[in-house]
Amino acid sequence: MRFIKNTSLIILIAGYALAGLNHFINPASYYRIIPHYLPHPVLLNILAGGFEILFALLLIPVKTRCWAVYGIILMLIAFLPVHISMIADAPLKLGNLIVTPLIAWLRLALQPVLMLWAWWHRKPNIR
Repeated sequence: MRFIKNTSLIILIAGYALAGLNHFINPASYYRIIPHYLPHPVLLNILAGGFEILFALLLIPVKTRCWAVYGIILMLIAFLPVHISMIADAPLKLGNLIVTPLIAWLRLALQPVLMLWAWWHRKPNIR
């Protein structure tokens, strides 16, 4: 079980770090999915990417892991309007990907799974 949890943590760290970097590599894709009623989409995209990278880094040390987990969960809650908006706007094209209504619903349904995955890592492994 310890191997599985450690592997899961590595995947979680890499996933959030890469997702955060993608906000800076492909910002236009994110501008399209930020709901129109939210101001300053460029700033929101920078903040989202920066926090994803920050939380990935905070997952590494055991002392900050719990803070990172709570940050990730709050961030995923903050992202819910984006996923709800994607459902309303689907189908839409993001880069080479076409987000159909089904994909948009699946992305929304994935949010609680991602929250639980982060929550699993709130405490360090016990030997």
